[in-house]
Amino acid sequence: MATASGPTVRKRQLGAELRRLRESAGKRIEDVAEHLECSMSKISRVETGQAPIKARDVRDLLAWFGVEDPDQVEAVMQIHKDAQQQGWWAHYEEVLPSGMATYAGLESDAVALRAYEPIFVHGLLQTEDYARAVIAAVRPGEPEEVERLVRFRMQRQDLLIRKPDPLELWVVVEEAALRRPVGGTQVMAAQIKHLIKAAALPNVTIQVMPTAKGAHAAMAGTFALLEFGTKAPTVVYVDSIAGNVYLEKERDVRKFIQTFDLVRAAGPDPQETPAILENIAREMQKT
Repeated sequence: MATASGPTVRKRQLGAELRRLRESAGKRIEDVAEHLECSMSKISRVETGQAPIKARDVRDLLAWFGVEDPDQVEAVMQIHKDAQQQGWWAHYEEVLPSGMATYAGLESDAVALRAYEPIFVHGLLQTEDYARAVIAAVRPGEPEEVERLVRFRMQRQDLLIRKPDPLELWVVVEEAALRRPVGGTQVMAAQIKHLIKAAALPNVTIQVMPTAKGAHAAMAGTFALLEFGTKAPTVVYVDSIAGNVYLEKERDVRKFIQTFDLVRAAGPDPQETPAILENIAREMQKT
């Protein structure tokens, strides 16, 4: 079993290992639920890393599944122990939208992130003022809550400058998203300047998809591919107003990888990004 660096990935790793051992033992989810005297939905959430499980229940299941190798038992229990750690985002959980804490954990553990953004500038590339305007618009609430969410978003951006291995980020953003004056023209002008600066980072690639390109493969909506190297399989994150979805099945991941490859191939060369952004900034100043 490969190890991972953060609690969110380790929860998913633990769940995947328990699922593998359950299937090897010929047990069904309903069998495990009956054995632990809990619901089948609880077991399903444990196996996908979305629900906690007590250490004594893990040991009980390992014995029930016939796992006798003490080294294997210890390895699984170590993963469980590591999964109990709290990430930096735990400080914000009370104000985070549903599922965002999970996403923050995955993002923190990722070595690379590829995303398509049709409506907003990606959260890892937003200025503080732009983020504040977006959050206040899509989630009206108390000013203090908005400010905490802004701080959370700014803290996420530390991934781009973490040492020794900053997150590799590739974002395709629609031109229309950059022409929407979120927070007003001054805020948007500063945001575009920030994107030009971010695009110069060696670990950041930004493509602007021209509106004139018309239809393309990714128009169904926002998504991100979170890659973990050898630590864990790639996860697809799909964001919508109806909720967040995480996809891990190989065929689903492959579909989104193909979609992202198609959309970035359809866009202009990333080397053209600074010129495109400067042109948008000039045109916005004229309006």
